[in-house]
Amino acid sequence: MAQAEYIVSDLPDSPLKASACFYGDHLQSALAARGAEDLLVILPSARHEHTDWRQALARDLARECAPARANVIAAGDEAQKDELCRYLAGASGVTGQYCQTND
Repeated sequence: MAQAEYIVSDLPDSPLKASACFYGDHLQSALAARGAEDLLVILPSARHEHTDWRQALARDLARECAPARANVIAAGDEAQKDELCRYLAGASGVTGQYCQTND
């Protein structure tokens, strides 16, 4: 199955505000972008305080999109982002995961 990518380029610095921004401004568009494909949401890098809401997002998207897969990544470095996207596109058993690059 193909993998649709939904890219968010900018979110607030505060974890609470970033979460609210994603759910309010991006969730419906991300779900619509996937169609019948697997979904990969690409977020900008963030501090560790953002990990909890991003893990919950990945988990809940996977439940919503099943049987298609859904994952969330955070990447600042373009080469690492591309490598992680390629990996997840071919990892047919991986869903509901939040992965970060080492920027």
